[in-house]
Amino acid sequence: MADTEYYELLEVERTADDKTIKSSYRRLAMQCHPDKNPGCADSEARFKAISEAYDCLKDPQKRAAYDRFGKAAFQQGGFGGQGQGQGFEGFSDIFENIFGEFMGGRGGQQRGGNSVRRGADLRYDLEVTLEEAFHGKQAEIRIEVAAACEPCGGTGAKAGTSAKGCPTCHGHGKVRAQQGFFVVERTCPSCHGSGQVIAEPCEACRGEGRVDKAKTLEVRIPAGVDDGTRIRVTGEGESGARGGPPGDLYIFIHQARHALFERDGTTLFARCPVSITTAALGGTIDVPGLDRQRHEIRIPPGIQSGKQLRQRGAGMPVLNGRGHGDMIVQIDVETPTKLTARQKELLEQFRALETGEESPQSSGFFSRLKGMWAE
Repeated sequence: MADTEYYELLEVERTADDKTIKSSYRRLAMQCHPDKNPGCADSEARFKAISEAYDCLKDPQKRAAYDRFGKAAFQQGGFGGQGQGQGFEGFSDIFENIFGEFMGGRGGQQRGGNSVRRGADLRYDLEVTLEEAFHGKQAEIRIEVAAACEPCGGTGAKAGTSAKGCPTCHGHGKVRAQQGFFVVERTCPSCHGSGQVIAEPCEACRGEGRVDKAKTLEVRIPAGVDDGTRIRVTGEGESGARGGPPGDLYIFIHQARHALFERDGTTLFARCPVSITTAALGGTIDVPGLDRQRHEIRIPPGIQSGKQLRQRGAGMPVLNGRGHGDMIVQIDVETPTKLTARQKELLEQFRALETGEESPQSSGFFSRLKGMWAE
């Protein structure tokens, strides 16, 4: 599945628009979500794969890079021969390598005449309950991140020493080679694009300028987040090698299943059973809302199973906006299964008084079938 093409994973054409891609992702994510397939390793792997595909294709820059280079655009070492521990390059770096100086990309920032690389972005998957998605929450998360090395201050050089200009690329970070009529520019293999080499590397980080470190963050999850919502925390990704700027942290929201409600955007759906007498005579039922309020739903007399009743403003809040969606209650008329002798007697009396007008659908149905019976 790891080699499956992103468009194939999401079951869309390469020319599909954003709306089509999003709709297909939501459908597939619901089908193979781990909560709906507990213990199924295949479903979990497929869910992760389609999430990765959607994360790429919903971003215009990522999708453009993928359409041109495929998954190689995001693999370690792509577009620059980065060494081990560098992680994938930022998408700005990819586009800088595609268009070079014509676009003036921001991936290779200048520091003292030498190019430094931005740290990798990080992903964190966070599961929230429907109640937490409704009210929002302050979440504490713990991540493992490559942070700047304290002994060397992130330079990678031993205390009291400093990096020197790379003799291979003369501090440019790139080398050029003639290939026929073309001049091809590549990342320098000696300094890996930094423009510097370290004669005496820091013992703590071995010249990398960063070390693995556990970090605890307090993150505000806004009310109204939905499954697949991505929250960006600027500057909380990995530190760049040798003093490079940090990347960002992206928190992906996964919504847990709820005992009563199902959700579609800002609309909440609930199935509520009612007794046959309430369905026939009418009445009211109380439905507990996520807003911690009791919502009284009026049942009109003669309601049928499958009928949906709307409670406006009782749904999910609009993310980063105002107002709420609606709550839709679907009625399921429940036929009694345990009757006392007196109840049976009363129902028999009711049946004896039936004229057919009480249940027009059933009487009409059997009337239409009479012509099909043999004489």
